[in-house]
Amino acid sequence: MGDAVIEITAWQLFLMGGPLMWPIVVLSIFLLATIMDRCFTFSLMDKDVPVLKEKVFAEVRKNNIKGAIVACDISRSITSRLFKAGLIKFGGSKEDIVQAMDEVITFEVPQLERFLPAMATISQVAPLLGLLGTVLGLASTFHIIQVHAQALNPVTVADIARGVWQSFVTTVSGLVVGIAAVIAYNHFCARLELALRRMEKNAADLVTFMLRVSEMTDPDEKE
Repeated sequence: MGDAVIEITAWQLFLMGGPLMWPIVVLSIFLLATIMDRCFTFSLMDKDVPVLKEKVFAEVRKNNIKGAIVACDISRSITSRLFKAGLIKFGGSKEDIVQAMDEVITFEVPQLERFLPAMATISQVAPLLGLLGTVLGLASTFHIIQVHAQALNPVTVADIARGVWQSFVTTVSGLVVGIAAVIAYNHFCARLELALRRMEKNAADLVTFMLRVSEMTDPDEKE
């Protein structure tokens, strides 16, 4: 007869990790929530931007600034708010238009950076919690060995298994959450940098186009 295979459920494995598994699980849940939130935010930022840009430029070309603003109001993207700020200043100086659009970017950037510091913190705290669990598990193991030695009782594998399991489970759990947090943080930082470059390019394109149209429709322009 072969050796019996002992199956361990996820809940049993969780309990083997000791009390530090609870804060690690809380961090993992919070991390998952922040990742979903950032994915939703960045997806809205890029939603229908090419179509919006085409509509806005078409209306500006026809000197229909109200129509361009309406197109921005319909869209939910950050670019729509950026364009609207510039369109409101149509006919003004380049400096006024750029300043209005820069104010929008300044306001939107903190919204895009939301939860990124939390991700960075989780990437550092989770592995440290796992390390703390490892130390506590080893301390528990040595305590059991000491107690058995003082009582002149032999130490069995079962006696020290609990502390060893706690060390392994907490270490692995902390590392998994920490690695996931590092990947998420770097990913969204890269997306943020790309988003800023796109916003700056779209803003520059609109400013240049509006100034060109404004000059063509200037009533003081000599015939």
